Amino acid sequence: MSANETVIDHLLQFEFFQKISTAIGSQIGVSHIWVWYMVALILVAAVITGILAAVGGFGTYAERKISADIQGRFGPNRVGPYGLFQVIADGLKMIGKEDISPNESDKFLFYLAPFLCIFGVVATFAVLPFSAGLTLSKTNVGIYYVVAISSLVGLGIFIAGYASNSKWSLLGGMRGASQIISYEIPVTLSIMSILLLSGGLSFEDILANQTAWPAGWYIFHNPFTFIGFFVYFVSVLAETNRAPFDLPEAESELVSGYHTEYTGMRYGLFALAEYMEVFVVCGLAATLFLGGYHVPFDIGKGTIFGDILQIGTFFAKTLGLYYVVIWVRWTFPRLRVDHLMSICWKYLTPIALFNLLGVSVWILFFDGKSILDLFLSAISSGPVGH
Repeated sequence: MSANETVIDHLLQFEFFQKISTAIGSQIGVSHIWVWYMVALILVAAVITGILAAVGGFGTYAERKISADIQGRFGPNRVGPYGLFQVIADGLKMIGKEDISPNESDKFLFYLAPFLCIFGVVATFAVLPFSAGLTLSKTNVGIYYVVAISSLVGLGIFIAGYASNSKWSLLGGMRGASQIISYEIPVTLSIMSILLLSGGLSFEDILANQTAWPAGWYIFHNPFTFIGFFVYFVSVLAETNRAPFDLPEAESELVSGYHTEYTGMRYGLFALAEYMEVFVVCGLAATLFLGGYHVPFDIGKGTIFGDILQIGTFFAKTLGLYYVVIWVRWTFPRLRVDHLMSICWKYLTPIALFNLLGVSVWILFFDGKSILDLFLSAISSGPVGH
């Protein structure tokens, strides 16, 4: 697929989808193919958004089940089989609850904040590569787009705290803004290390130099990218306000932090945005460091079956990291706010800078080859035994 090709262009390569598009186009009287492209793209976007909203919703179910297992409890087990319908019940409860806003709040900003958070997360799915064919829009600055658009979440959190006209919410919003802005630095520096190796800003460039096997993943390319993965992972835990870095929501101090004054579905949007953002950062980690959607031996490449395998591979890696995020939350105690900022500025940021310099030196002296490539070259060029 070319840099600006969409998922619709990929689907229309298959005869099955060509027949569907022709039939629908004739039924609705579409005379220009680009009109059909726009309609189909909107439908695909709606389907993907719905699926990922479900992923965010079931993230709450996974959180409760995994935490219950860690603590020797059952978790949701009454509403539906294994409590699976608890997610639907929670959603209906959120929709049915009264929408309240404080009398002295800034109404416009108060209502805007949750939509900024949810938009900042959903918009990142436009370039997230689920498979070689399932990417809404392929652009040569995909990673730059993700870093830029996801920053709206931090803005939404700060606005929510400020607009509520509540001291608890304001403290939570200030903590969230300072935390997210601070931890974006080691995250971005870790991403830049991968961009140096890939030689481009697009996800296609990043994935082109990785393989389906762990030996071809960037996490094992050199010692600096191995350390960089853990710097990235710890930093995104803080950037997504996940425990042990959940100071913006610290219920023991701030009642509920920046969204204390929110009720009903507006509160639900904050929760949904958080769980969807966790999926996004885990998907980015899988793409940047763990080979993304690559399938061994390129099984089914260029076919619908191959796309399904790639999507399954991407989701398996992403949900595996998602499990680790939940595991960490219920394992480590919450940090103090000054300790949280110290970890960023005194440790993670210097380590990320060191890794960036180390990757640059590695590329200069070893021509960008991985440790495995250097090892195999040394064996092949070594002395022949007697």
